[in-house]
Amino acid sequence: MTEKQPEPPRRQPRTRLLVTRPAEDAEPLVRRLEALGHAAAVEPMLSMVWFDGPEPDLSDVQALLFTSANGVRAYAKRTSRRDRPVQAVGDATARAARAAGFADVDSASGDVYALAERVRAMRDPAAGALLHVAGSKVAGDLAGLLAADGFTLRRSVMYDAVPALTLSDDTATFLRTSALDGVLFFSPRTAASFVRLLAEAGLVDCCRTVDAFCLSPAVAEAARAYGEQGAMPWRSVRVAARPEQDSLLDLLPVAG
Repeated sequence: MTEKQPEPPRRQPRTRLLVTRPAEDAEPLVRRLEALGHAAAVEPMLSMVWFDGPEPDLSDVQALLFTSANGVRAYAKRTSRRDRPVQAVGDATARAARAAGFADVDSASGDVYALAERVRAMRDPAAGALLHVAGSKVAGDLAGLLAADGFTLRRSVMYDAVPALTLSDDTATFLRTSALDGVLFFSPRTAASFVRLLAEAGLVDCCRTVDAFCLSPAVAEAARAYGEQGAMPWRSVRVAARPEQDSLLDLLPVAG
């Protein structure tokens, strides 16, 4: 009698995730997700508009402060100067600065509060001003956090992040057919924009089978908010232990 061979384990279907980052940031993240065994689609909630302008005056600047990789990109479009140290808000921004040619780069591996703490520890207010290359809208009051310690911070607005106007047909179909497992949110603004577009498309109830993966508590708050007093009916809202991409990816289910 032939012994019956055990059936091989069934592979679980790949988790389909939606990346809401701007196109410039989404591409490397999609490659990372696919390498981890997930299926990934992109639905940018913000598009970058780069402002023309003169080269920044660095004559009295002791360090450059970047609170996003887009700030690095905007700076690199304005000037070829890489002769000032960089204080980056997080590891992804630090990687963007190194890729742009900066040699002296420090990462706060956190948010603007962590960045302010690193600046206080590493810089002397008497050594010169700090130049914060930023977008037209910023999160947190970095200048205020540093002013009490005597630092002079100049904010140079070099780009704008324009919110998306509609959801793509592909994303709407994923939601209607319950083919989407999770959405990745990296900022309160992108989360709020996604919720707004869901409501306008009449797709709020479709989120009952979708997990929201959020970089920070502030991002999670924006992902939950709906209307005056309502809350988005996500299957779950999960928050990274630290405001870093790797920490956010640690929340994802193990791919089958």
